[in-house]
Formats: sequence, structure tokens, C-alpha cells
Amino acid sequence: MYDFEYHKPTSVADAVKILAADPDAKPISGGMTLLPALKHRLNRPTALVDLGGIAELRGVKREGDALVIGAMTKHYEVATNPLVTESIPALARMAATIGDTQVRNRGTLGGSLANNDPAADYPAAALALNATFITNSRRIPADEFFLGMFTTALEPGELLVAVSFPIPEKAGYAKLRNPASRYSMAGVFVAKGPAGVRVGVNGAGPCAFRQADMEVALASNWSAAALEGVKQSSDDLNSDIHGSAEYRAHLVGVMAKRALADAG
Repeated sequence: MYDFEYHKPTSVADAVKILAADPDAKPISGGMTLLPALKHRLNRPTALVDLGGIAELRGVKREGDALVIGAMTKHYEVATNPLVTESIPALARMAATIGDTQVRNRGTLGGSLANNDPAADYPAAALALNATFITNSRRIPADEFFLGMFTTALEPGELLVAVSFPIPEKAGYAKLRNPASRYSMAGVFVAKGPAGVRVGVNGAGPCAFRQADMEVALASNWSAAALEGVKQSSDDLNSDIHGSAEYRAHLVGVMAKRALADAG
């Protein structure tokens, strides 16, 4: 691990000020990805800006027909918060499957989304639920947030403050985890709500994406039977020692049907 300065601001404004003054500084939330990278000397920030002391970044609240979840809210809190379990139970169930107990008690919703790991769960939920990303300076629709592997629309020095999830009529999630790493090889989040039917996919490709063909089919018939003729293309999907692109394409179809069952 290389030397770096350490800052622990108590407000979003102070954190943004520190990051703006040093383009090589990095914010850190739960540290589930950044700390291992630092230990292996894969990253060399001049400073770490610890967001753990900023109270305004934590918590869950209802605003109209949406749940607004602070970026520093931990996976365990998303999984157990009564507002989430009552309004978007599929999101709570999904959060309960992330990593292991230690990860769920350290990792944060905002850290996961800003990191945009291809196998992360939240991106599929954000796409399916038509979430809005709230930063210190603007609001970004989910469809415009995920740009590629580990790449998002966040600008240098811009902080994710919260995420607004419209409350759906129905929603469900299912994934197949790698038996060794427990990372998702393919996950599908389905939702039927104010924006219509939306289907988000994670793990199968280098970035989370929407499955438009499934959305059209489910808009006409919200059932597993509607997906019988819908095939996920293997083009541009991940292929490695754990599974070929063709296998992951097949998993998308299987997980979509399981997600529908989860939605009820």
C-alpha cells in the first residue's frame, strides 16, 4: 500500500471541496473494492476522503411515491429497513444476498453503484426500478448512469448523495452466484411500475443493461410463459473459465423466470 493523506469530512460540501482541490484524491465509503486495490498497489491516490462521518449520506425516507436511500446506507440496512421491506421488498431481499455478513455490514449502496462492478446487484435494480441518482450537483436517470465496466456518469469530484427508487407495483430478483466467489454470474431484476415494465440484467455482461425484448413481452403478459420465445443474445456477454457467453445468455432467461416468481 502506498502512502496517502486521510480526510474525514462531516459534510458533503467539505468532501466535495477536498476532492475538487486534489484530482488524485479518492472518496471511500465501505472500502469493499478500494481497500483491496490499495493493498495490492493497484491504485495510488494521493488522499482518501472517508465519507463515513457524513450523516446526511445515510438513511431511508419516503418522498411521495419513491424511496430515497442515502448513498452511505449499508447493505444490511437496506435489507432490514421497514420502509424498504414494506415498499420494495424485492430490493430488500436482493440486498440480503450481497456478499457475506461482513460485506453487508460494511459495504454501501452508493459505493456499489458508483463502482459499477459488472457483477454488482444494485445496478440491475436501479435500471429495472427506473431509479434517479442524486449527486451534490444534479440528478441522473439510471438509463444514463452506467456507461461501462467500472465507469459511470459521475464526473471527477462529483459525489453520489442518494438514490431515488420509484415504488413499483411488482418487482422480483434472482441470480446465479459463482459457487467459489459468490459473485453473480447472471442476475435479473424485473419490475412493473410507473415507468411500465423494465428488466435489468447484471453479471452476464461487462456492464448492467436492460433487456428490451423481455420488457415488451412482459408488458403484454406478466408471466414466465411470455418469455418462452425470448432469447438473450450472447453477443458482448462475458466469457471466462466460469461460464461461456452462451451459458450466461441462457442464464439470463432462467433468472428472468425466477425473478418473475419472486415478484409473485
